Amino acid sequence: MNSIPHATDSASAPAKPGMAKKWLVGILVLTFAFVLMPFMLWYMTTFTRPLNDADLVSYFADTLHPRRAQHALSQIADRIMSPNPGIRASAKTWYPEVIKFSEQGSDELRVTAAWVMGQDNQSPEFHAALLKQLADANPMVQRNAALSLVRFADPAGHALIAGMLAPYTVTAQRTGVLSIRLKPGDVINPGTLLAHITIGNDKTEVRSDVPGTIRQWIPSDNTQITTGQPLLLVDPSPEMVWESLRALYLIGQKEDLPAVNPYVRGAEGMPPQIQQQAQLTAREISARPVH
Repeated sequence: MNSIPHATDSASAPAKPGMAKKWLVGILVLTFAFVLMPFMLWYMTTFTRPLNDADLVSYFADTLHPRRAQHALSQIADRIMSPNPGIRASAKTWYPEVIKFSEQGSDELRVTAAWVMGQDNQSPEFHAALLKQLADANPMVQRNAALSLVRFADPAGHALIAGMLAPYTVTAQRTGVLSIRLKPGDVINPGTLLAHITIGNDKTEVRSDVPGTIRQWIPSDNTQITTGQPLLLVDPSPEMVWESLRALYLIGQKEDLPAVNPYVRGAEGMPPQIQQQAQLTAREISARPVH
């Protein structure tokens, strides 16, 4: 006589072949996704992945994804710095693209192009393009251009480089009521949202142009401000100080010593290597003859 199966019998019965196959496929898809997604994230964000000429054409033409053009620009720099003469020579084909982005690209692309052009200090085309970038609307483009010009033994950006040691003043781009978001001591980067300026229902963002640490707000929160009014002071980031001191080691003059000396004594929040570089820079400048 056939017995009626208990619930426990069906629960302990082996899975049907079709069901087991579905579970296996699901697990494999899930496992593949966990492997593939990080790889795709790396693929789309890293600038170290080598690009061939066809990739460069595609990346430079991709106006919807600026980071791809930034990746392509970084690859041109890699070619310029290659120990292989053939690879270095191949970079020159792309110099017009680099110069185009130095003039017409987004802020990030113009900053990157300024750095790339500094890698070939024998190129008169790059030299001329960097001199133009000293008048760029973006302070980080100006700074990168000034630093790259030092590699050409050109001190045209000297004032910009020396200014990197001092607090940066953020000014209001419009009139309205200021709503402060961040406080003194907060570390910021280019693009960090600092505040809003509001007129009625119209709200405008105030974002940082440079990296650093907020020293102080000049007007108070919820006060009326006007176009061009200073809003806050930003102390320079260690990276900016480091690059400035290294450049001033080569092009600094005695009038720069008052700006360098605070770092010689050791500035609060700066790593030890900043003080060491400041000492080297101050010593080199002091030994330089007065022009």
